[in-house]
Amino acid sequence: MNNLQIITSETLDNITTKRSGETKFFEDAKYVSNLNDLPSLLADSKVKFVLFGIKEDIGVLANNGQAGAKNTWDPTLKSLLNLQSNEFTNPSNVLILGHLDFTDLYDVLSTVKTDQLQHTYRTYVEKIDQCVTQLVCTIVKAGKIPILIGGGHNNAYGAIKGSSIALESKINALNFDAHTDLRALEGRHSGNGFRYAIEEGYLDRYYIFGLHENYTSKEVLNYIEASKSNIKFNTFEDLSVRKKNSFKKASKIAMGFISNSKFGIEIDCDAIQNIPSSAQTPSGFSVNQTRRFVHYFGSHPNATYLHICEAATSTNDSLTNAQTGKLLSYLITDFLNARKDF
Repeated sequence: MNNLQIITSETLDNITTKRSGETKFFEDAKYVSNLNDLPSLLADSKVKFVLFGIKEDIGVLANNGQAGAKNTWDPTLKSLLNLQSNEFTNPSNVLILGHLDFTDLYDVLSTVKTDQLQHTYRTYVEKIDQCVTQLVCTIVKAGKIPILIGGGHNNAYGAIKGSSIALESKINALNFDAHTDLRALEGRHSGNGFRYAIEEGYLDRYYIFGLHENYTSKEVLNYIEASKSNIKFNTFEDLSVRKKNSFKKASKIAMGFISNSKFGIEIDCDAIQNIPSSAQTPSGFSVNQTRRFVHYFGSHPNATYLHICEAATSTNDSLTNAQTGKLLSYLITDFLNARKDF
């Protein structure tokens, strides 16, 4: 796990603020001081959740998307750590591990010729896959629930594979997303993680919630039709435009399909209206609908991990970054709160 950078006291000092008479999230959360024997450290810890960031958007670039997902972890961490520590947030049950850093890959990318970039991106996504898979597997094997923040949706593959290996069985996945991410097996990128996970035997049942009809190809629809016993979806248009079904009823249907065994919760910020992301949409679910979604599915005992991805932040827009970080911290605490009785 050479790419894993743990949270240091210097990092905490730089991004947190204490206030007299209050206890902040960062003061009660747990951390690790070294990575010498991470599996044992995790197994011995009494926490339920292990949170880490993924600083990469190479998978997004490999899928011709908008960069920025690699910067999401920092504003999210700052927002989360400065929340109040109370009975609702319960930070003592969370180990904040740090982040997977891929600066070494970006350093090499700056020297790659333009006509070789796409091939290089997709080769590097395979390296990122290995890191995410190994870390998620280690966390799940220790009996903990991983929460993955930042990066492209390519990292769903590592979350699924790592969980599957740790549990020694296929798992299910629920994807809150405008897209299926079932593109062809043409080399790894953010648009085909679920298809690779299916074809390689790690993903069993897969439900896409809120699919946008305008951005789903015939090839993908044909693939879903051929796999309809294991892949199902509803569309955003049916839910929010034509009103064929309520959000609540649609959630119950999706829950019935994926909750028969362990499942991962995937939140792609492309699905949330007007949130800066790799494929930002003017028409999508609201923030509060997203929060209800995370809480509802997170409250099921078979929920195995939470992965929030594709939010794009910028180094020169501190206000938007802070709002994005605040959004993700809401989703994280909604998940923590949903699981507090287990």
